[in-house]
Amino acid sequence: MTMLRMLPAVLAAVFTLTTGSARAEMKTEWVEYGHGDTKLKAYMAYDDKISGKRPAILMIHAREGMTPKTQQLTELWAKLGYVSFAADIFGYGQGVLPKDVPEMTAQTTIYSNDRPLMRARTQAGYDALLKNPMVDPAKVALIGYCFGGGVGVEFGSTGAPLVANVSIHGSFRDHAPGWAKNAKGMFLILHGAEDQGFPLPVVDKVVQELRGAKTPFQLEVYSGTGHGFSTPKNKDEERANTQSIATTTRTLKELFGI
Repeated sequence: MTMLRMLPAVLAAVFTLTTGSARAEMKTEWVEYGHGDTKLKAYMAYDDKISGKRPAILMIHAREGMTPKTQQLTELWAKLGYVSFAADIFGYGQGVLPKDVPEMTAQTTIYSNDRPLMRARTQAGYDALLKNPMVDPAKVALIGYCFGGGVGVEFGSTGAPLVANVSIHGSFRDHAPGWAKNAKGMFLILHGAEDQGFPLPVVDKVVQELRGAKTPFQLEVYSGTGHGFSTPKNKDEERANTQSIATTTRTLKELFGI
């Protein structure tokens, strides 16, 4: 079963976990902003029936960029009552949307080779999110998928005041020693035990940095599960996908206090 086929059911399941009697009125919109000369365009979703400031999710897309899957994942977290904001890292605002794996690799390589650019591009999205009057700036969590998980580590190293930094099958690679010393909030790492591209010894490097900095973290590992399980390829990955959503949902409710 593909992720796009599964998401309606997952969205319904997540919504049953939320509180409040009013039915969600999902609103979505594109938010244009910039970073230097680069035009950027984020996808934002929120419940229009909620009034006042609320927690927010800064979502960092996978290597595919601003695809329909990214948009649906953005809506998934908005179902919890948060402002959900998928930041534009690649430059979707000026037409950058990889069409195949080589183009995806070319895009991720740009930022993997230029970590200051990666951090600054993420900061631009974070700043754009905080400008929204619905957002409580003291209650922002980052959720990164694949490439976005690695971005979360880099952005966390800047000391950004995040409540949580969630990595879902994160693509961790060559993070500078000591990066966790400035990290704020807690880290939630959700990873497949059979991820060949980013195996557990690589994940352990992230964990050891967090331990050394005494940064709170939680690691959840899924047996029989490879990389990219948010688009599940078998029963084990379907289970991992469902469990990762449930764990993230529970953690955010505990941390945000709502």
